[in-house]
Amino acid sequence: MLIIYLRSISMRKIFLISALLFVVFSCSKKNERTTESKIETSKYPLHVGDLELDEKLDDPAFKVCNKNKIYQYYNFGKGLQYKGEKPMVIESFSAFPVKEMKGETGWMTIRFIVNCEGKTGRFRVTGVDENYQSKNFDANIVKNLLSLTQKMDGWIIGMDDKEATDYYQYLTFKLEDGKLIEIMP
Repeated sequence: MLIIYLRSISMRKIFLISALLFVVFSCSKKNERTTESKIETSKYPLHVGDLELDEKLDDPAFKVCNKNKIYQYYNFGKGLQYKGEKPMVIESFSAFPVKEMKGETGWMTIRFIVNCEGKTGRFRVTGVDENYQSKNFDANIVKNLLSLTQKMDGWIIGMDDKEATDYYQYLTFKLEDGKLIEIMP
């Protein structure tokens, strides 16, 4: 039925209807973009996973070089961005106390920013148990791993077209009954 109707309409009418539909849909897209830009400048972070400054948790002396351009560590085409790579990371945690604590099993992740000067800040800790359910590890375990992570000073400065840049980094610790089994990545 529609095909018969369209054949009876002249090409001029089809052109005018198409032009009218284009204008109507263009305007609605423009309004959607305006709404999206209002959302972007609201309370939400620029990118999913951004570590926003929290004055209660973060060192006020730590500064990022460009808050709108913080890369992920893997954007540089390398794995771990640390001098001496994985062996030196493992060495950094050799001081972790070996003490059995029943039930303290799972993975604890410490995520942070390495700024364009190679300094670290905005540390955040999350944990999951062996069933990947959210877990709060014993405060002493968190304190020790966080302290050792914060003391690490061999982070390589990220480079973007010969310009030093900030990036996100993380370390995940596999724990079995409070004992440190593995460090990832």
